[in-house]
Amino acid sequence: MAAALGAAAIVVAGLVREPVRLPLVLAAVVLALLAGWDAMVHRGVRRNVAGAIAAGALISAVLLFDLHALWRVLGVIVLVLTSLAAARVALHDVEQAPSFATGPVGPAAHGVLLMNPRSGGGRVVRFDLENEARARGITPILLHPGDDLRALAERAVAQGADVLGMAGGDGSQALVAEVAQRHGVAMVCVPAGTRNHFALDLGLDRDDVVSALDAFGDAAEGRVDLAWVNDRVFVNNVSLGIYATVVQTDGYRNAKVRTAAQMLPDLLGPDARGLGLRLDPEEPDRQIDTDLLLVSNNVYRVQRFSGFGTRARLDEGVLGVVTLTLDSTTDVPALLAAEARGNLSRHRGFRQWSTPELVVDSGDELLAVGVDGEALRLAPPLRFRSTAAALRVRVPRASRAPTAGAPLPRPGAASVELFRRVAGYPSRRTHGVE
Repeated sequence: MAAALGAAAIVVAGLVREPVRLPLVLAAVVLALLAGWDAMVHRGVRRNVAGAIAAGALISAVLLFDLHALWRVLGVIVLVLTSLAAARVALHDVEQAPSFATGPVGPAAHGVLLMNPRSGGGRVVRFDLENEARARGITPILLHPGDDLRALAERAVAQGADVLGMAGGDGSQALVAEVAQRHGVAMVCVPAGTRNHFALDLGLDRDDVVSALDAFGDAAEGRVDLAWVNDRVFVNNVSLGIYATVVQTDGYRNAKVRTAAQMLPDLLGPDARGLGLRLDPEEPDRQIDTDLLLVSNNVYRVQRFSGFGTRARLDEGVLGVVTLTLDSTTDVPALLAAEARGNLSRHRGFRQWSTPELVVDSGDELLAVGVDGEALRLAPPLRFRSTAAALRVRVPRASRAPTAGAPLPRPGAASVELFRRVAGYPSRRTHGVE
């Protein structure tokens, strides 16, 4: 931060007699710093965009300078780069805090990669994963219409696979995880689905699909929890209520916002029928009037109803439970505003806690349920439980664990975190809800 102030001081000293260029150059330097700090604590597209903004702003500042004063130009560049490097060190724990403990392991003796070519808009084909796997000595198995993924995974283990990989969506990851857990073999997650939330929380770069295959070689291995709803495994979350109902609509995948906007008046209006859920053991004698229930494998940092954020840990052996209650249609604008701002947890109807087990009952014969994004109808009661350290997971040694408590949500949040640390306050980036 001192280097940042030094860069700004050089700009002011050099351009104080030129009031037109002064604010432009100063704004460009500040923008370069803020965007650069933001790039330090993110990855993927956001890091690339923030980095491009920082570089563009710094170049603009240099071009606006009096190029005859070369020492000033060089001074600003050096100080800005020094500030970014120092911010990287100061915020190292923001990006590098692990979500589960790992240790080094050697290459797989017989690695098998199951691939769903329909997941993620055809990512398996686009990244040529079949040939990439063969080049690494991994046996590829491509799913065809009508194939039973569980049966293919079971057969792979029976034929000697010691590491099972899955290139597909989170529902497929959960199914393969259950097979791997039951047979005690390690699993590799390849982010070839649409959202790849499990891959994100494992610390994988979802934009670099091929690099996930490195986990079949010299890799890092650790144990993460699995969660169950009745006899079905889930690696991310199970949702009931408005979200699960909207997800099961035919037009949701192609037009998410429009479909949700059309359905919300009926789901949340004055004539809407509540879920009528009973939660045990948290509140065994009381019916919970809630419009959304989310049960997750470990605790989510909930930011948006459409995304749910990420998890700080995958090995705490608990279920995260979230309920969202809307008392009237007047709560809908507040919900939409909280959704847009990314602070759903501050909505007055929001509640969150953790527990190792949960039973959800209802008077309905079937409940609309979303299990890792897959639309199902299940008969209550729904019995949820966490199985601690159930699954052996391998990740590439070069991968970085996800941020502690999720990526910083807003541009400029990295600078706020720096100010808090300078002032001696503890980081607001804690497990659970901010």
